[in-house]
Amino acid sequence: MNKKEQIMKDFRDLFNKIMWLDSFKMKISLKNYNPSEIHCIEYIGQNADSNVTKLAEYFYMTRSAISKLTKKLIEKGLLESYQKPDNKKEIYFRLTEQGKAINKVHEKLHEESQERDKAVFEKVTEEQFDIMLSFAEKYNRHLDAEIEKLGVDITSGFMVGIWMQK
Repeated sequence: MNKKEQIMKDFRDLFNKIMWLDSFKMKISLKNYNPSEIHCIEYIGQNADSNVTKLAEYFYMTRSAISKLTKKLIEKGLLESYQKPDNKKEIYFRLTEQGKAINKVHEKLHEESQERDKAVFEKVTEEQFDIMLSFAEKYNRHLDAEIEKLGVDITSGFMVGIWMQK
């Protein structure tokens, strides 16, 4: 296995372990909610005037999928929708008091995860952080360019470039 393959394998392993550990704790503390619901709540709690389009872009999901998710969260009493007086066309979301309470539990779980991993991050130098951040930024830009080449509109679910050519 070459170094590139080893890095990709290690990233997958890290991601899978983090997801397993975090979802294990989430299932105990937030057992009535799935990860997509919790992360939607988190995003709305951190971003004023969240709407379907912003959520779809952030989560790389279709607008239709986000609409279903937000409808479910409204039915559970975690979100409420609203419109601005100057824009009656767009629908925005905000957390209800119950949604804010769920978000606080989720924030506490994040803090516990950071505390769990603190021993590793305390040993990383600023130079090492800079190198890792630089790599992540370059790789993200590369993947964004690859997605753009495909002509994918992540908010509609259509692969415009590929399907239109056939």
